[in-house]
Amino acid sequence: MPSYRHLARNRDFTALWVSQTVSSLGSRMSMFVFPLLAYALTGSTVMAALAETVHLLGLAGTLLPAGVLADRVDRLRVMRFSSGTGVLLYASLAVAGVAGHLGLAHLLVVSFLTGACAGLFAPAETSAVRSVVDTEDLTTALSQNQAREHVAGLLGAPVGGALYAVARWLPFAADAASYAVSWLLLGRIRTDLSPVPLAPGEARPRVRDDLRAGAGFVLSRPFFRTMLVWSALTNLAVNALFFVAVLRLIAAGVDPVHLGLVETAAGAAGILGAIIAPWIIEGVATGRLTVVIAWSFLPLLVPMALWNSPVVVAGALAIVLLLNPAGNAGIGAYRIAVTPRDLLGRTQSFSQFASMSVMPLAPVLAGLALTLLGGEGAVLALGVLVAVVALVPTLSRTVRSVPRPAVWRAELADAEADALVTV
Repeated sequence: MPSYRHLARNRDFTALWVSQTVSSLGSRMSMFVFPLLAYALTGSTVMAALAETVHLLGLAGTLLPAGVLADRVDRLRVMRFSSGTGVLLYASLAVAGVAGHLGLAHLLVVSFLTGACAGLFAPAETSAVRSVVDTEDLTTALSQNQAREHVAGLLGAPVGGALYAVARWLPFAADAASYAVSWLLLGRIRTDLSPVPLAPGEARPRVRDDLRAGAGFVLSRPFFRTMLVWSALTNLAVNALFFVAVLRLIAAGVDPVHLGLVETAAGAAGILGAIIAPWIIEGVATGRLTVVIAWSFLPLLVPMALWNSPVVVAGALAIVLLLNPAGNAGIGAYRIAVTPRDLLGRTQSFSQFASMSVMPLAPVLAGLALTLLGGEGAVLALGVLVAVVALVPTLSRTVRSVPRPAVWRAELADAEADALVTV
């Protein structure tokens, strides 16, 4: 059953979770402010978009080498280095703002480098969670991680906007403080987060070979290959769908307050979904839950096509995000549990990189669909694409056959016991 109390007594996981909840909130504030400040400095919407784009480029560009690093060196050092660098980068913006010398070039450099720090941190954190949390607690731990992202999403924009209204540099000072708190809390972790040691006489592979090993593990196994394709295509189709929904609302003249309702509903539903996720995960076969999540978007498309209303869009997004944390945490825990520990950083970074690589295409696809098909047609056409994408896990026996967590945890424990006997 869900193990919130057990995890609450896990000092190392609590330190890791709280540190990242604080820094995620700070990062969401900065990400909200980056385009606002870029536009205020230049009056250019292109520069406003670029301020956020370079952050994503820094993140995506760092993921693959970060996966290799996470499997080679102490993960705690990697995470603390990333957090400490974040302190310095955001503090530099705050200091420049106080001095009246905050410029676009400085902003873009910090945006790119903080994205790189986030990319460096992510694989190390995934590996760290696997080390500080027992297998039976993985689904609950990942559910809590889902909750923290929704909390940051819910509070980041309004808090960042309020601080920005007081002073342009204030959100960056707050973010620097959040990274400092993260750095301090990470120092409380006592679990050994060093990588799996090499066998006596074993030579360290080249970085290129390490990258190939991580990608090869994912691409050579049907389950991982299916999840890779499904994650990437789902990111593209679903983000394009909701981008269309928001663009339709903007074109209809919906005011910013009601547009904010959509994000608020998403954040609140995501938090609630993450809280109830462990109960859903434990009661349903993991593969079956994944298939249900894949199809959960479809019933919402008809009302979204017929009624261009923020209430309808907010309701649809809330319903989806109520179930989504369970799907992400359930299949994510299984994927982490069945990955060899010495490959975890590389496999996770490769999967994240592939999944993120299609994200820039989502607004392009949404724009083309709106231009060619109009509002209702765009929603329905993207709905067809979502249905096609849902067939990927549905038709995959390796996904459908994943049992309930209690079963696959027992199977993994038996396999590990057999391996020890063999050795």
